[in-house]
Amino acid sequence: MAAKAADHVGSREELEVSVEAGNLADDDAARLDDDGRPRRTGTMWTASAHIITAVIGAGVLSLAWAMAQLGWAVGTAMMLLFAGISYYTSTLLAECYRCGAGDPESDAGTGKRNYTYTEAVRSILGGAKVRLCGVIQYANLVGIAIGYTIAASISMRAIKRADCFHVRGHRNPCRGSSNPYMILFGAVEVVFSQIPDFDQIWWLSIVAAAMSFTYATIGLALGIAQTVANGGFKGSLTGVGVGGGVTPMQKVWRSLQAFGDISFAYSYAYILIEIQNTIKAPPPSEATVMKKATMVSVATTTVFYMLCGCMGYATFGDAVPDNLLTGFGFYEPFWLLDIANVAIVVHLVGAYQVFCQPLFAFVEKWAAATWPNSAFITRELGAVGPFKLSVFRLTWRTAFVCLTTLVAMMLPFFGNVVGLLGAVSFWPLSVYFPVEMYIAQRGVRRWSTRWVCLQTLSAACLLVSVAGAVGSTAGVIDAVKLHRPFSGG
Repeated sequence: MAAKAADHVGSREELEVSVEAGNLADDDAARLDDDGRPRRTGTMWTASAHIITAVIGAGVLSLAWAMAQLGWAVGTAMMLLFAGISYYTSTLLAECYRCGAGDPESDAGTGKRNYTYTEAVRSILGGAKVRLCGVIQYANLVGIAIGYTIAASISMRAIKRADCFHVRGHRNPCRGSSNPYMILFGAVEVVFSQIPDFDQIWWLSIVAAAMSFTYATIGLALGIAQTVANGGFKGSLTGVGVGGGVTPMQKVWRSLQAFGDISFAYSYAYILIEIQNTIKAPPPSEATVMKKATMVSVATTTVFYMLCGCMGYATFGDAVPDNLLTGFGFYEPFWLLDIANVAIVVHLVGAYQVFCQPLFAFVEKWAAATWPNSAFITRELGAVGPFKLSVFRLTWRTAFVCLTTLVAMMLPFFGNVVGLLGAVSFWPLSVYFPVEMYIAQRGVRRWSTRWVCLQTLSAACLLVSVAGAVGSTAGVIDAVKLHRPFSGG
């Protein structure tokens, strides 16, 4: 079996060599990139759409709560700080898409491509770091799938509750289970998961990005209107104070969880290489295009984050809910809340696919290499538009969606899950590996000024991640004590 797998890999390598040598017919070569794969068609705008879909996710709705825990001074500073760190480390990571390209700043577009984040770590760092990176990256992607299932169900249930409040009054509890909505969201993801790879979901990312702007704008508009009605801004420089049911220890835990929420809101580095792999061949280089896409995306999202987070805090002060549109800080106009929550659900359908496609690709590549002659693995059933069915893809991707839906039904703690995911993944994937790969790729001399600055940045972000993880874990533990699995509460 191993020999067959080796022959399969070898034949593919021979094809790639023949393409690079120009041995294929001109019309065939015109449809292929320098690595023998179908020609990539992505641009700065499609890459930006992927990033915005990934970044402006459910996390934006928890930023007002995070601001309330930290206050105007620290909260605003932390959002700007995380934006700057995310942009800077993403530019470092963008240069790791190709290895051995000579001058990384040139637009020559030469050098071996790294198709995934983990493959970049393998090519540049190697050793035990590859396995560590793979475990963290793919475990985090599974966690995000669970978190987005929770968030989508909360928004779907909020639509029903908004209508109920409008008819029966705001004092009516209008309770209901989120389990049916999680199942519905999972069923939709089963269908969209049959889109085979990243290149084919660009249209879904554009729709999802448009939806993210829609609900963020609605949240902002409602906040402005309510602030005007309140006659001024609420909130304070230091955030929620001790007293009135908040103990000193709770203040610490919540502040630490707020760090996790903000870091989650800017996390997308772990799919950056996969997004960069959709960009068409140079000139200009993929790294140049990716840096521009990152700049546009981070600047855009930061403006929305600042507006939504700050306006939400200004509107509700310390009483802001952990989810701005589903925590019912707003009740009217109920139809506008319905539109916003529909937009959230549509966005999360696309965001789920953006984050899960790298995981799908990893498992399917491994299965194809392990069992190259298995009809169950390789047999294609046909295609309908962007959907391409195979026995293995249909079976395993459906099983994955069902598993994430089941776990989400057990642990529907939106705010706590968001904070924990952000805290655990932020340092290793968004800072540590990009910094280490950049140092190795550029040959940055140990103890030089640049090396010391990069390592200081990494160490500082490690402390923030640890603090956020501790605070979020405490929040999850408290939530577990009050919740019964599958209750849908």
